[in-house]
Amino acid sequence: MKTSTPSLHLTKGTSTLAKTSGPVVIAGPCSAESEEQMLLTAKGLKKLQGVTIFRAGIWKPRTRPGSFQGVGSVGLEWLRTVKQETGLRTACEVANTSHVAEALKQEVDILIIGAHTTVNSFMVQEIADSLKGANVPVLVKNPVSPELMLWLGALERFNQNGITDLGVIHRGFSTIDNAPYRNHPKWDHVVELKNMLPDLPVYCDASHIAGRRSLLRPVSQRALDLGYDGLMVESHYNPAMALSDAQQQLMPQELDMLLQSLKLNQTDEETTRKGVLMEELRKEIEHLDDQLLDLMARRSLVSAQIGDLKADECSLDRQQAWDDVLENLLKQANSFGINKEFVKTVFQEVRKQYAQTHLYADMGS
Repeated sequence: MKTSTPSLHLTKGTSTLAKTSGPVVIAGPCSAESEEQMLLTAKGLKKLQGVTIFRAGIWKPRTRPGSFQGVGSVGLEWLRTVKQETGLRTACEVANTSHVAEALKQEVDILIIGAHTTVNSFMVQEIADSLKGANVPVLVKNPVSPELMLWLGALERFNQNGITDLGVIHRGFSTIDNAPYRNHPKWDHVVELKNMLPDLPVYCDASHIAGRRSLLRPVSQRALDLGYDGLMVESHYNPAMALSDAQQQLMPQELDMLLQSLKLNQTDEETTRKGVLMEELRKEIEHLDDQLLDLMARRSLVSAQIGDLKADECSLDRQQAWDDVLENLLKQANSFGINKEFVKTVFQEVRKQYAQTHLYADMGS
């Protein structure tokens, strides 16, 4: 559903994040694990058309302590070596001001704000303040929860501190039912974001949306059909040995096959956007239908309880009560612009069901 939002204006700069002739591809391992792992993966990726940015997780946020949380600052030195030996631009996530300082010291080319950071406005503000006066591109991932205003607010905080080379990464959202994805894409959120900020570069983190290799192609293709500027796909020279997210990483040669299979401009972008919005509206209708059925069931239960308490009430009093309820409903329908005849028909069916329920109850007593 389209959210009512104020107009957002970001100061434009010279973007180094937008696509040129084709989609930009950011690739690299989920986590930096060793210098050898970084170099072997980067040298494989360097051969692939479209891969121009190498990323790796240096600090890894984890739900519980004890799991692998990244190698830390030494990984930045490995990133620097990768840039020197391959010429690829480098990127990594930063989650606090000390991360920013260390990344800039090691000349990381692009800073990424992770989903768990974007959701915290205090953390975003501190990072944005620390970057005041810096000339570095920043990519902001969507927050974990589907809150468009948090995403927009993060962009504004960086922009107000003079960061104009901005872009976003769509990595999906945590919802009640993510299946079959790791994180639900909720494509309509990005469609709305692109409508509000048409010049903002948008990347799709296909790996974190998909969660497994089998879904990488359809997720990536949908992103390209929607006019995304690029993709971010996790790649490891030997995924079976990866210390994190092994199931969603590809070897460089597998990534090459994925990229070769994708079709550019195969559908009209506007038609695809409308299709995405239509899908979301249909899902909302299904959700509302479920709510209606639940309300009807709850109403029947409450009606039965009222009937038990008012068993001795005369039929005239009951008739007046029904008439009063209907009159009130019709007034509300009028104020909401709902067809009165439709409301009346539904009400009469509810009343009929009520009467039949109590008739059967009386017969059984």
